[in-house]
Amino acid sequence: MNNTSVKYKYNNVLLIDDSELDNFINEKIVEAHCYARQVHVSTDGKSALEFINNLLITGGSDNGTFPEVMFVDLNMPIMGGFEFIEHFKKINDPKILACKLVILTSSISNSDKVRAQKIGNDIIFLNKPLTHQKLDQI
Repeated sequence: MNNTSVKYKYNNVLLIDDSELDNFINEKIVEAHCYARQVHVSTDGKSALEFINNLLITGGSDNGTFPEVMFVDLNMPIMGGFEFIEHFKKINDPKILACKLVILTSSISNSDKVRAQKIGNDIIFLNKPLTHQKLDQI
């Protein structure tokens, strides 16, 4: 079966997690579920912001490559998930408003859920692991 006959829910998603194993597994789940045509991966918030800014600067956001959903881990070196989300939400571009933010974390702390809600009630908070059922909820 070729990619043109497959019906994807989204064109692009971005996985932001410092665990290469988690990224690999999540990418395979997204692909197996036909959730997104293309999966981009970043291992920290800073490189994810650079990726997004490059798309906006080069016009990549206009040709359908801008992520429609971002899965963000909270605990990462260099720039953690909350810091990434706060910077991301400050970018002045309509694509930012249209993007779904999903915190995908192993954290079970209620304070993390409360902090996410304070940043924006549009943020989806999920605990790892990512599953087909969780993808269906988004």
